[in-house]
Amino acid sequence: MAEAYQKFLDPAVLNDIRHLEVTARNVVEGFISGLHKSPYKGFSVEFAQHREYVPGDDLRYLDWKAYAKSDKYYIKEYEEETNFRAVIVLDTSESMRYQSGENMSKLDYGRFMAASLAYLIQRQSDAAGLALFDEKLYDFVQPATSHASLMRMLASMSNRKPEKKTNIGDVLTDVAQRSGRRSLIVLISDLFDKVDHLRKGLEHLAARKHDMIVFNLMDHQERDFNFDRLTQFVGMEEMPQLLVDPKSLRKAYLEEVATFTAETRRACLRSRADFTPIDTEMPLGVTLQAYLAKRMGRRG
Repeated sequence: MAEAYQKFLDPAVLNDIRHLEVTARNVVEGFISGLHKSPYKGFSVEFAQHREYVPGDDLRYLDWKAYAKSDKYYIKEYEEETNFRAVIVLDTSESMRYQSGENMSKLDYGRFMAASLAYLIQRQSDAAGLALFDEKLYDFVQPATSHASLMRMLASMSNRKPEKKTNIGDVLTDVAQRSGRRSLIVLISDLFDKVDHLRKGLEHLAARKHDMIVFNLMDHQERDFNFDRLTQFVGMEEMPQLLVDPKSLRKAYLEEVATFTAETRRACLRSRADFTPIDTEMPLGVTLQAYLAKRMGRRG
């Protein structure tokens, strides 16, 4: 029986992106990054684990010694030293709980996005890892190519409750130090922190020559503020509750959102990071199709 956390691998989304690639722009540790021409040739591999054989598996990787002992077929899985490593950095702070109407929360949208990207990266024989954070980095799954690693990432994402504040700057600095060799860093967050903190973190990543993508998730109501009656707003991340007339605030609010978006975009551009604002009302498959096709078009 499939574990509950496997729901984040949505077949419809994976079908939408099956013909696309996750690509890197930079040269990574002496190799041209991007999709492998031949994933095993010229790369060292080491044994990772056994798993039960399923029809369609490559028979070259059957472990006959394990069969002799157990009378069951097992496949040997290997970790590859790939020329493309990606770390997906997912914000699980309290503000990511927000959702309006029938939309999924920003956190769930981010979980589905992270799972889809990790699956796609591993499917192209590259290594995907995961970093989860709120006010600090609390879980880090090293980039790997194995199915077991993907399942660990999914389980890790599903277990954490969004309760704490955001501290992007220190977290990205920590990711820069833990990532080691140059990697593609994919940040998925509402970026609800001071822009200076984001800028500092991106600068640390850029100094270590990492390639960076920033997906800025916001709910439709957070972008448009279409509330039309006296509303009680519940504070998140230690902010107070407010009872306000949203119509009187809408103009000032939208100006603040526009300023925030412009400043975060500039911070990303200064560090050569892709900046992509995302409305969680948009179907994830459409969002990923549009972004990945655009990125593939400017590769190299």
